[in-house]
Amino acid sequence: MHEMSLAQSIVEIVENTAQQNQASSVVAVKLIIGELAGVEMHALMQGLKIASQGTVMQEAKIEIERPGGTAWCLKCQKTVPIHRRGEPCPVCGSYQLSVNGGDDFRVSELELGDS
Repeated sequence: MHEMSLAQSIVEIVENTAQQNQASSVVAVKLIIGELAGVEMHALMQGLKIASQGTVMQEAKIEIERPGGTAWCLKCQKTVPIHRRGEPCPVCGSYQLSVNGGDDFRVSELELGDS
């Protein structure tokens, strides 16, 4: 399961950051996961629940920002919204699109507990 390895990586990043800052707990974790990141959100949340057990992240609130997908259309020369890779330009119908937003996947903020 791809999402489980992503969850484990998130927990590792959070644990390393908490350790570097001598924090005994993590209160909140903010993730940015774009609409086009190719992540099944329910599976990721289940993976985080499992992977965070027994870690400083165990009780953390998980906040997720979901930026919408965008692409540059080579034909009509516009940035357009898209919801899935492989769909046509909603303006001109062209498939000559280059994704330029909404494919993010990162830990953006941590709120650390008392040291």
